Amino acid sequence: MKMKPIRRFTWTLLLGISSFAFGQAPSVTAPAAATVKQLGAILKVAGDILTLTTDQGTEVTIRIQPGARILRLPPGKTDLKEATLIQSTDLQVKDRVLVRGKLADDSATLNASAVIVMKQQDIAQLQQQELQDWQRRSIGGMVKQVDTNAGSVVLAVGNRTVVVSTTPKTTCKRYAANSIRWQDAVSATLPDIHPGDQLRAKGNKNEDGSQIVAEEIVAGTFRNISGLVTAIDQVQHSLTVQDLATKKSVVVQVTSDSQMKKLPAQLALGLAMRMKGITPPAAPSGVPARSGDLNQILGRLPSASLAELQKGDAIMIVSTEGSAAQPPVVITLLAGVDELLRSKGAESLLTPWSLASAPGGDQQ
Repeated sequence: MKMKPIRRFTWTLLLGISSFAFGQAPSVTAPAAATVKQLGAILKVAGDILTLTTDQGTEVTIRIQPGARILRLPPGKTDLKEATLIQSTDLQVKDRVLVRGKLADDSATLNASAVIVMKQQDIAQLQQQELQDWQRRSIGGMVKQVDTNAGSVVLAVGNRTVVVSTTPKTTCKRYAANSIRWQDAVSATLPDIHPGDQLRAKGNKNEDGSQIVAEEIVAGTFRNISGLVTAIDQVQHSLTVQDLATKKSVVVQVTSDSQMKKLPAQLALGLAMRMKGITPPAAPSGVPARSGDLNQILGRLPSASLAELQKGDAIMIVSTEGSAAQPPVVITLLAGVDELLRSKGAESLLTPWSLASAPGGDQQ
């Protein structure tokens, strides 16, 4: 069973106002008599004149005409029947707008007859809700098996397996080969997922967490690197790691989008015990609880930095594949994992899930 391409409206709303109401915005080079549309973010506001930065990266002058309808859509909504009328004085820099109107005689100014607005604070609220939903109801791991006929995927999550079931309503995205940004991910189907891929699914789980009926899936091909740090280049923002699996040195790049965390020693020991089927003692005061999968636990830890790492540190990394021209880029790096590296299946614990690159969390 093939999954339908991912529904656009949720993710479009995260990046801006949905094209649901009017369709995609054509270029402003259309004939002067034609109705044109522009989608983008407000750069400047001067009375009834707006400067808009379009999604194509150009700047357009918008002149709101007398009698123009200015509608505010609430978070997550796409039906204009649910919009409310506002005034031009309510518009602010960074608000996302879809503008409809006709070109002025100068062929550069768009005389707007309708402005559909999603306020900046509404976008932030929607992003936070989406992110919290993914953190609360998702699970991630390494793909072991894909059954396109049954519409299911078997994940390795630490030392256990989880069956991800899909339905005709399940949506799927796949990360681009050389990007860790959620906004660069593309629509995909179940046959696009392969053993060895990293996958995160959001949906309802059964009681013991061994099955999840997925509403949304995001997958990609990434590298798992586990080993010891042998060199740190603060200038180039890179690390050299002696990979335990291949016995080779790997240089990885750390960027502003990379998520870096360090496990407290007692938490690392507890996680290692759990992977071995041993019930760990209760987490001591000040140490995050061990409930949830590792990526949910990581979300409760403070961020670490490259400056905190030292030669000889044991680390686990999920990165892009890299190429001859581009070293692997770190998506998630976890330090303080000496105990975890002694546990079978540790390499499948991390998934490409971070507050920067996660669904609903990328505001770049």
